[in-house]
Amino acid sequence: MSKSFSMPPVAKRLTQLPPYLFVQIDAMKDALVKQGRNVIDMGVGDPDEPTPKFIIDAFMKAVKDRRHHQYPSNRGLIEMRTAIAIWYKKRFRVTLDPVTEVLPLIGSKEGIAHFPLAYANPGDSVLVPDPCYPPYKTGTILASAKPVMFPLLAQNKFLPDLNALARKHAKAKLIFLNYPNNPTAAVADLKFFREAVDFAHKTGIPVCHDAAYSEIGYDGFKHPSFLQIPGAKEVGIEFHSLSKTYNMTGWRIGWACGNREMIAALAKVKSNIDSGVFQAIQMAGIAALKDNGAHLNRMIKIYQTRRDLMIRSLRESGWPVTPPKSTFYLWSPIPPKTSSRELAAKLLQEQGIVATPGVGFGDAGEGYIRFSLSIPTAQIQEAARRIGRCAVWKKG
Repeated sequence: MSKSFSMPPVAKRLTQLPPYLFVQIDAMKDALVKQGRNVIDMGVGDPDEPTPKFIIDAFMKAVKDRRHHQYPSNRGLIEMRTAIAIWYKKRFRVTLDPVTEVLPLIGSKEGIAHFPLAYANPGDSVLVPDPCYPPYKTGTILASAKPVMFPLLAQNKFLPDLNALARKHAKAKLIFLNYPNNPTAAVADLKFFREAVDFAHKTGIPVCHDAAYSEIGYDGFKHPSFLQIPGAKEVGIEFHSLSKTYNMTGWRIGWACGNREMIAALAKVKSNIDSGVFQAIQMAGIAALKDNGAHLNRMIKIYQTRRDLMIRSLRESGWPVTPPKSTFYLWSPIPPKTSSRELAAKLLQEQGIVATPGVGFGDAGEGYIRFSLSIPTAQIQEAARRIGRCAVWKKG
């Protein structure tokens, strides 16, 4: 009888990865659902409204064209890259070369997670905000590099101290920035982006800016692009996505744009990992980028109604929450000496509300909890009612 096979240990890099936050939350939620509880999920930011019909129609037309059934170009359709460049020119007055400065991605998450492979060698440092969208950190770990976390603090409007980073970590290989920010919903202005460009020139550290939420702004607010700053294309790239803007999270389409050397490096990584974005989806993306704004205006009104409803209810219940200018998240402080994990568990167990503990986004996220507004308005109203009866803050 042959000797039984013993599976070797997984790679060390996998043991360094933290459990993906939303997998844990889903497991807790599923357990309650199996018990027959009515659970309202305000955890993951996944738009509840459908993808607009005009985008679906463009996809249906393209998917019937056999030319789109073969391997796509790894660099993406020139039509898609051109549409992105035209959109950037119209939206931000930023000029991009669609041939060398734009790269479609299988969702911006994919490009972000792969990017450290292009520049970070094993053991190199990559500057990652804390709290943060998890792929900045996990992508760095998977590249066998070292994530160096820097805090985003309320007293600095959740913006990093770039001068301190320049003094302490001038040898890092990359820095990730993200505004409008997930999870804090903080925004940046052109002054901050100018400081980020100066930081890159001073240190030689390229900037990777994630702008996935730039189009969701309230009360007329329009978020700027990092690439609007003169010299930004010399030092960095910007990641963008159609997921949140056009309710296309499941379609998996986004892009990176900016510095042509960084774009070429990411394209080289991707050419050895994937085969590009399905061309019919790219054609749908082109239709989205040509939209006249009617869809986005409608979505912003929906999210703003939900934001205002939640803010009013939370404040009435004693929560000191500030209305965000952008994103569809509320990043709320929790009572001192309260664990965000314990509070999230309390909301789930007692009220059937899924909220995301701030510490799940990093140690500096402790002291906060995140609510997503990407659920139907009727559920927002019910969630607000339930949260209001859960004694979290002591009134008065």
